Amino acid sequence: MEIGLLLYPKVTQLDLTAPFEVFARIPGATVHLIWKFLDPVDSDRGLRLQPTMTFTDCPPLDVLCVPGGPGQVDLMDDFEVLGFLRDQAAKAKWITSVCTGSLLLGAAGLLKGYQATCHWASRDQLSLFGAEPQDSRVVVDRNRITGAGVTAGLDFALQVVAQTVDERTAQTTQLALEYEPSPPFWSGTPHHAPAEVVTESRERMASFMERRLDASKRAAAELDAGPKATPKPEEPWLE
Repeated sequence: MEIGLLLYPKVTQLDLTAPFEVFARIPGATVHLIWKFLDPVDSDRGLRLQPTMTFTDCPPLDVLCVPGGPGQVDLMDDFEVLGFLRDQAAKAKWITSVCTGSLLLGAAGLLKGYQATCHWASRDQLSLFGAEPQDSRVVVDRNRITGAGVTAGLDFALQVVAQTVDERTAQTTQLALEYEPSPPFWSGTPHHAPAEVVTESRERMASFMERRLDASKRAAAELDAGPKATPKPEEPWLE
């Protein structure tokens, strides 16, 4: 099984490393960290991560996974990234994402008519791309599997294993990771967090969320306008 995770500047590392930890335990699986270049990439919190493969060298993937993070905003109109996602999705058996990675799938036109989820603060933006936002930690709709924010990457990845391999392998992996959450506070979603915590969180994110929404609206407009042809190189001057 060939599994590829998109690695890009300012990715949220847990969006990527939690699924990686699960996927790397699938018997016979090869997991790639894919970016434009092989130079190390810094996450949004400064953890330096090493790509293992470039877009050009990437084989056809069985599972395509797009993590989220602040850097997602800068990729919403990146022709090369969106083109890579479309090309791989045309061949992949499973097209997946964690957190705001689903917005990148949406910008690539890969979620229209599908149910999907995202980080709670950005979930409504999925509708801009013709997706049906779901208030769920993991959503499976045909061959699309999307996870909610950050820590949902573990639940998401175990569901991917259950779908692509079998439930026993997923359960064995969960046991190996001793994954049985017991958080100190029941404050992980707006449904359960105290109202003042939700208000404070929204205020802290307001400026960035405005940027993310603007990027999503631009990407949705580009998508509605239809795919653009790949620019041709200019002809050299003839002597």
